[in-house]
Parts: sequence; C-alpha cells; structure tokens
Amino acid sequence: MITVIETWHLTSDAADNALAVLQEMDDLLDDNAHHHLGWAGHARFFQHASDRKRVTMTYPWESAEQAARLIESEIPLLKDFYNRHCERPRDVAFTHELPVDVE
Repeated sequence: MITVIETWHLTSDAADNALAVLQEMDDLLDDNAHHHLGWAGHARFFQHASDRKRVTMTYPWESAEQAARLIESEIPLLKDFYNRHCERPRDVAFTHELPVDVE
C-alpha cells in the first residue's frame, strides 16, 4: 500500500473556484480510478493557504506500479481540463508512510 500525493497547479481563476474545479476533475476521472484494480480509497484535497493556486490531493493505492499505469491512462482525459484550469500538469509522488511513534 502506498499514498499518492498529487500537486495541482491551478490558474488564478480556477483557484478562486477550486472546489468546483476539483469536483469537475474528480467527476472526469471517477470511473477510470474507481474501477481500477489498484483503487484503495477515496482522495482528500487540500488548498494551500500560502498559495491558493496549489492544491494537494492524497489517496491510498495498492502499488506505485498500478498508480503509474492509472496516471498514464488519465493523460488524454485531462488534456482539456489542463488547458482550461491549470498552469501546468500535476506533479505526482508515490510515498510510504513511516510508522513514527508519536505518543
């Protein structure tokens, strides 16, 4: 199990309406992701306070290999979305949570 961290780089107009814009993206990719064998849970979205044009999205996935295949399959689906709402394509990182004892 991994956590995928995506950073979206919205235009100023898109940042002003980030909830609707990211909902549009989620609706666009919903079937592609939720029917993928690597799907392991829903995403969470965070708009940066210091840079509203930046939105971080995190979600669990079964493996980096499966996530990479999914992300590659989304490229043609996102072409128009990127052109309308983004300054550039998203950045993607595959991470493993560290079991740090915080007690």
